[in-house]
Amino acid sequence: MKKSKLLLVFVAMLLITAITSCKKTEGNKKIILSTTTSTRDSGLLNYILPKFEEKYGYKVDVVAVGTGQALKLGMDGNADVLLVHAKSDEEKFVREGHGLKRFDVMYNDFVILGPEVDFANVKEEKDAAGALKKIADKKANFISRGDDSGTNKLEKKLWKINNINPSGDWYISIGKGMSETLLIANEKKAYTISDRATYLAMKDKLELKVLLENKNDLINQYGVIAVNPNKNSKINSKGAQDFIDWILSKETQKLIGEYGKEKYGQNLFIPNANTK
Repeated sequence: MKKSKLLLVFVAMLLITAITSCKKTEGNKKIILSTTTSTRDSGLLNYILPKFEEKYGYKVDVVAVGTGQALKLGMDGNADVLLVHAKSDEEKFVREGHGLKRFDVMYNDFVILGPEVDFANVKEEKDAAGALKKIADKKANFISRGDDSGTNKLEKKLWKINNINPSGDWYISIGKGMSETLLIANEKKAYTISDRATYLAMKDKLELKVLLENKNDLINQYGVIAVNPNKNSKINSKGAQDFIDWILSKETQKLIGEYGKEKYGQNLFIPNANTK
């Protein structure tokens, strides 16, 4: 009898260990991707993430916010991996020990949009900084995301080049994502800056026109970073590394390069990782 009881206890312990192990495994099959609204609103994530989930068995929880907020989520240990577009801030994030290493993934570009009647004549400008100066000089309505996103960071940089601190009724900072910003700019017949991918995805809903594009100061580079697990024990470092290996692979870089061609007739993102 004693042997039987011992055997039952042993079997029960094995079952508890197995269940606990399974729960841990299931928990580790989820990763949190903190990224920008542009990767979501453009439709890119819906296009590529199912392939990652199918191949690796992970469930990806996407948190799409401005780049500044995405980096803050990483600092606070509330994301496992970041896909963002503000390179200097990303490099600072890694230098300060919040992330392990930054890799280029892809790029697209920003465009300056506005009403067909180009009140500020920005289409005549040679660069984006000059275009924003004209908008400020004319006090033409400008809608800013105002959300510390990569787009907002670029906008601030362009104002700073001209020593302009935009203020007044003409400058409207809304604290919203890219799609909301485009809709408000469209309603007010105002100028704004958008990443090209989100603009193309929403183009059919807008009367705004691309007034300035293909300028050196409008390049939009994206990077991927695994959050440092030494800063927070709940980080799924294996999942983060699997995601990075996957998004930098030739297979996924090809998917990124293909996205948008059929629907929009052009790439929404240009892959530029050092492919494996």
